[in-house]
Amino acid sequence: MGQATPILFLFSSEHSNRPMKNIFILDVNNVSVIFGKVPLFSSLYLSMHAGEKVTLSGPSGSGKSTLLRCIVGFAPFSGFIHINGEPLNRHTVWRLRRQVAYVDQEPDLGPGQVREALKRPFSYKANQAVNFDPHGVDMLFERFLLPQSLQSKEIRTLSGGEKQRVALVVALLLKRPLLLLDEAASALDANSKQQVREYLCEQSELTILSVSHDTRDFTLSNSVFNIEALKKEQAR
Repeated sequence: MGQATPILFLFSSEHSNRPMKNIFILDVNNVSVIFGKVPLFSSLYLSMHAGEKVTLSGPSGSGKSTLLRCIVGFAPFSGFIHINGEPLNRHTVWRLRRQVAYVDQEPDLGPGQVREALKRPFSYKANQAVNFDPHGVDMLFERFLLPQSLQSKEIRTLSGGEKQRVALVVALLLKRPLLLLDEAASALDANSKQQVREYLCEQSELTILSVSHDTRDFTLSNSVFNIEALKKEQAR
């Protein structure tokens, strides 16, 4: 998929201060994305309450990943996105990102050893309110079937599935209320993937919006939306 060429300024929602009758942790309202002159999707709506878990399905190139990138502020869009009732725009994006953890299919863990990748995010100013939890690391490694010895390995030696699970551990340690998963367990074997699913299902207060082609991942969710059907519904 090519680079997005915005026809509107990034985060055209910056002037949206409409009152929110029902505060959703995520409210996607009339969001459209255009590549060049071709609309990827138009006028999409999606709202999620705290603790809700939703999966987006659909063919490759249909806009699922792009929608997640819009929500975290990585892709231009027109329309309105609110996180915990606050509009996402160029003025609020850095603050709102502190409420969102995003894990994609090929996470970049940086250089060095795994233990460095686990600790690095906690040295950032944006995460200074959260303390690194070594006991949480050990627990999540055990739940996700990762050997503790992996922490001393070089990141460049990890398999795709190991990288994805380490990235998920980091995302969960940050304790952000909204988790975006873009095929974040696609490289896992069936047993590891089931362990990840079960753990995420247990997190009743965590809101998760995920993208997956694996129908087994749908068991994680309260709702599954095919983005192509969603487009047609909005076009009516």
